[in-house]
Amino acid sequence: MAESEEEVDVLVQRVVKDITNAFKKNPNIDEIGVIPCPEARYNRSPIVLVENKLGVESWCVKFLLPYVHNKLLLHRQRKHWLDREALADITCTLLLLNPDFTTAWNVRKELLQCGALSPEKDLYLGKLALTKFPKSPETWIHRRWVLQQILRQFSAAGRGRKHQHQQPDAERSQRPSEHLARTLHQEMKVCSDAACRYPSNYNAWSHRIWVLQHMANGNVKVFHDELSSMRFWVSMHVSDHSGFHYRQFLLKELITEISQTPASTTTTSSPQHQCSTVPSSSPPPHPDHDQANGELSGAEAAGEEEKQLGPTTVLQLFHQEVELCSDLIQSFPGHETLWSHRRHVYYLWHHWRGEHQQHCGSNGGGEPDRLNNGDPGLLKACAPSPASEGGAAGESVNGQRHVGDAMEVDGASLPNPRDSKRLKRGVLPPSTPALPAEHSFVSGILDSCSNPEQRRFALAYRKWLDTVIGHQP
Repeated sequence: MAESEEEVDVLVQRVVKDITNAFKKNPNIDEIGVIPCPEARYNRSPIVLVENKLGVESWCVKFLLPYVHNKLLLHRQRKHWLDREALADITCTLLLLNPDFTTAWNVRKELLQCGALSPEKDLYLGKLALTKFPKSPETWIHRRWVLQQILRQFSAAGRGRKHQHQQPDAERSQRPSEHLARTLHQEMKVCSDAACRYPSNYNAWSHRIWVLQHMANGNVKVFHDELSSMRFWVSMHVSDHSGFHYRQFLLKELITEISQTPASTTTTSSPQHQCSTVPSSSPPPHPDHDQANGELSGAEAAGEEEKQLGPTTVLQLFHQEVELCSDLIQSFPGHETLWSHRRHVYYLWHHWRGEHQQHCGSNGGGEPDRLNNGDPGLLKACAPSPASEGGAAGESVNGQRHVGDAMEVDGASLPNPRDSKRLKRGVLPPSTPALPAEHSFVSGILDSCSNPEQRRFALAYRKWLDTVIGHQP
């Protein structure tokens, strides 16, 4: 149909107004989409709002998108003036239809910096755009910019209170932490939704890593919660390499943080770390409580237990990851992503073991290496304890030592550094990934599998073990 330019202008202005009114009518819209409709069959608005879903009939897009695009470019070229409200409405309409238009995001940056827009409103717009375009790189880039502005605001507010020597009450000091924790949770939800909408969504997973690095860096609890929550997701997406890469990042960060930072000192003063802190160790005992027979005092004993629980926690993480990978490989044969993930986990374990042995040797560890070929006597090599040595007896199967009690993998959490009863009972840490056990696992797969792809991946993994791991100390 041949509409005049004036008719198109009137139509597009009405559609832009309808979109703005739809958001005012329902501020809880959580998804957008284009409704296939080649032509306007009814004399009604092409904007459809059903419950929390916003749809745009496709026939009007060919008029709407060029119009708002040209309007914005004319404004940037200073050939046409638009006030802030009109700019916000036009860029909102444009980005819902084409979120990779960088100029529109830059305009919204300027509006945000001058106070015409709030960071929360821009995050909400990006969230809606990602429901239709979950891989949009410009949208993810803009989200990171907005989050940086939020972090700078909280940092500036914290410095201002310091300079003024204010002592805010507990309720006021918790507000930034609660807001950042809520923002972090919302970002994780946005990333999960985008990853489910588009397989192997590298942009979404990279953004998720960035958020953790800048908003939860050093927070062991947040990283461990993420690792636990990702367990179900990777079990439902066994071919999504980006999701497994994110899990590898979490595992590496957790191991690094646990190995370097004592559990009792995992506290920070920055706003992004205040949302969750680990309780400090028990207060120092009175000197009268020290034993005259050479036994450790309460504080010293707690320090020794924390030294032991650090490696124990790392062993538990590795054990859980290998168990998960074994279960998925056997349940879903023929997926290369699973074998690549197992290779990365074992390589990470191999390097951590070498660094840990070197650290124990530099600290004067008196016992020989107990980690080679899967011996789980890690605690003995670093901090000998009569209680832990008393429970060192275990049954050896396929080169691995096992304890009598089966470890619960699902729902397991990080050990409490203040809970020493488990060590005093002499319960050994989980069995470690061992080279003989890996060969045994591969042999079992080769003997029982009928899938040619599974067999090919198993042979490649065994060759990697022999050529890469077998020749390293």
